[in-house]
Amino acid sequence: MLNELNCRSNFNIHNVTEYMLPQTKEPIYLHLQGKQACIVIRPAFEVFASELTGIAGVNGQYEYHHNAQMTRFPTRQHKGISETHYGLAFTFDTPEALRDFMTRLLAIVTG
Repeated sequence: MLNELNCRSNFNIHNVTEYMLPQTKEPIYLHLQGKQACIVIRPAFEVFASELTGIAGVNGQYEYHHNAQMTRFPTRQHKGISETHYGLAFTFDTPEALRDFMTRLLAIVTG
């Protein structure tokens, strides 16, 4: 679905795929957790979290999502000794919700 929205895929390691938003260098990550998938964006977008979760079918996670493979994101101390990369994770009830989310996120990024 992200390829259909003109996001370009950079790499896939284990269950994490890095994408770039169309016409930008803004990274997002697709993290597959069993049958559930989530999109993870930079924590700098936290100020827009309520706006993004206000889109029908978009669900935000209340805690930061941590994963060492999200190398373009900042790091912080989580459970282990060393810092790990983190971001804001969202899940989607429908493909339309994902499309609306990506459209709004792109509008935020491009100003």
